[in-house]
Amino acid sequence: MNASLPQQQSRSVSSKRPIITLEEHFLSRAAVAEPNARNQHFKAIPGLFDRFVELGPLRIADMDAGGVTMQVISHAPGDLSVAGCRACNDQLADAVRAHPGRFAGFAELPMHDPEAAAAELRRTCSGQNNMSFLGALVDSHTEAGLYYEGPEFDTLWAEAVSLDVPIYIHPTWPSDQLHEAYKSPHLPEITTLSILAFGFGWHSDVAVHILRLYAAGVFDRFPDLKIVIGHMGEMLPYMLQRVERVCAPWGKERSFREVWDNNLWLTTSGNWSLDPLACLLRNTKHDRIMYSVDYPFSRSPNGLKWLEQLEESGMVTEDELEGIRWKNAAKLLKLDLNLTT
Repeated sequence: MNASLPQQQSRSVSSKRPIITLEEHFLSRAAVAEPNARNQHFKAIPGLFDRFVELGPLRIADMDAGGVTMQVISHAPGDLSVAGCRACNDQLADAVRAHPGRFAGFAELPMHDPEAAAAELRRTCSGQNNMSFLGALVDSHTEAGLYYEGPEFDTLWAEAVSLDVPIYIHPTWPSDQLHEAYKSPHLPEITTLSILAFGFGWHSDVAVHILRLYAAGVFDRFPDLKIVIGHMGEMLPYMLQRVERVCAPWGKERSFREVWDNNLWLTTSGNWSLDPLACLLRNTKHDRIMYSVDYPFSRSPNGLKWLEQLEESGMVTEDELEGIRWKNAAKLLKLDLNLTT
């Protein structure tokens, strides 16, 4: 995609410069049509569902309030069938065409079927079929608990490398097996779910998945693979040096540090604190850090306040701040770099 991004107007001095966000979600008609517990979780959060299913004025109003120039939109956590993924991506493609320069897309893939996932990535990201998605965002595991380090997924990684697009690995609800293992008779169900999901568990799950991919040699077989993870690195930055030591005897062709520096990108995605960023700035290449909001779970104005706090903190240079705001994402996603600043 070679989109030209419009300059946004805002009362904030900080927000007059471009902002790209890339962990921003919607819930498709295909998903809503499938009755399941996932939709009930979303409906239980006050004010969330209407924003979740909408791909128009409500979303753009939130973007404008937070100075966001472009959202790269992806689907909510939870499996969809092969046909459901196609319908979801077709719906998102219609929204991207209706709002050029404001919306872009990450594909939803049927990860329970690696061959079909590779085919859907090719359909949505090859520039054919009147679609120009920028990559894909996939759950950290399927609802059945399947992770992606096995050789059956090499067809997907090969397709991503061939298309030169990133795969964003995003947290998802705990599998039934994990939920059963951690269930406590002393805690309400909603508390257990919070611990296993957005409170802590699903972030560490993504970190473990990255280690599984590394240990299985995925990054050796596909040294040009581009993986994005969110939420300030899903806890890996805080354990990075220990992970490096633990991985050293595994006999991989490339060290974990080499993979961290060359194959992984991180987003901030709704973590409105400077403390975790301080860790990232000490052990992660600054051009791998990208701003994101995590809409509709978080709101763009809150993200803008965080950007302003970062600017005022002196933790980053002006060039590094612009990288986090938009330049690093634009380079990774091959968006038009000729933006007015």
